[in-house]
Amino acid sequence: MLETPEVVVLGAGVAGSALAYHLARRGVGPVVIFDPQPLSGATGRAAGILTEQLWDPWDIELVRETKEEYRSLSASRDPSAYAVNGFVRWASGPDALRSLDAAAERLRCWSVDARPIDLGELSRVAPYARFEAEHRGLYSPGDAIVTPSSIATIYLDLARASGVSLEAGSAMTSLASGGERWEVGAGSTRIRTRHVVVAAGAWSLGILRRIHRMVPMVPYRTQAAVLRPEPGADVFPSFHDLDEDVYARPDSRGRVLAGDGTELVAVDPERARWAADASFEAHLAEVFDRRLPVWKEARLEGSWAGLCLATPDRRPLIGPLPGAEGAYLLGGFNGFGVMRAGAAAARLADLIASGGSGTKELAALAPVLPSRFRGELGPFPIRPGFTLDEGPDPRF
Repeated sequence: MLETPEVVVLGAGVAGSALAYHLARRGVGPVVIFDPQPLSGATGRAAGILTEQLWDPWDIELVRETKEEYRSLSASRDPSAYAVNGFVRWASGPDALRSLDAAAERLRCWSVDARPIDLGELSRVAPYARFEAEHRGLYSPGDAIVTPSSIATIYLDLARASGVSLEAGSAMTSLASGGERWEVGAGSTRIRTRHVVVAAGAWSLGILRRIHRMVPMVPYRTQAAVLRPEPGADVFPSFHDLDEDVYARPDSRGRVLAGDGTELVAVDPERARWAADASFEAHLAEVFDRRLPVWKEARLEGSWAGLCLATPDRRPLIGPLPGAEGAYLLGGFNGFGVMRAGAAAARLADLIASGGSGTKELAALAPVLPSRFRGELGPFPIRPGFTLDEGPDPRF
């Protein structure tokens, strides 16, 4: 069977589904979104924290737009998928506190509601935690959480209601360029399209190798767990402990979702371990016992590993793929694609709707265009994406 849509999106996680939705809204079509197992990748394993406590003003704008879109879509489709609960970072070590103070000043200049709080206020914001005299925090009361799989499902359902087709169940077997068209093969299906978007998370590199295109992205492994305190935890501000490098957020039914078992080493998606490590679970138990005594008897209900994509400058890669006319990339979010997916997809949809070369649309993606790495494809160190510090080598 041969299909000839205008756009094929490879990947039905939150980013790919959001892109299909935004393309349909802009009248671009037909659109086919292809994924052998929709929502089975990083989206289903993500934390779903939405905070503007970031290190780059362009990125903050993207997260702010994404947060508003999630709020609006969930209000009409699934109110349980989005909640404003606030977010707080805290620290006690002198170096971490200096980073906290510097970030507070930067964020103030960028009109982010991130409030420095002393020990007394920190204890009121996070009464479940045990603090030392040196502890201070940075609190953003308007930050939120989402259920990533629910948000992706909303996008996918709305896209399909607008005429987008979903091809699922068969693995992609081929991708090739033929003149002005790309051909995607899956089983007996052949799809010829003008535009193809690679939005397959950690599997994007394998897809790009098929068309002999490489970009500086490296898959790495993260870990998280869900724990159930007794009694269940009330809704609380999500937090990031800079000293322990552990985050947590409220989860459904009184549970707590916690990480960060991030391994800053490259992994092969085809050989990755999806079960969390015993050492990660033990570290969480130690932190809960020492810093979160109210929850120290929490029962571990489940743990897992997921894959993310790092880039040299910790920014995503969004836009035309150099040397591959009609091909685009949407990925490399350094572990926080859910925070950015809505607005990132909207900007890429604007570019595709413009024919792929609109001056204004390219300018809206200027900091994240893949072309910024022309000729820079050597090895690079993996660095965390969720930090207060600026630059390529953050400490906190």
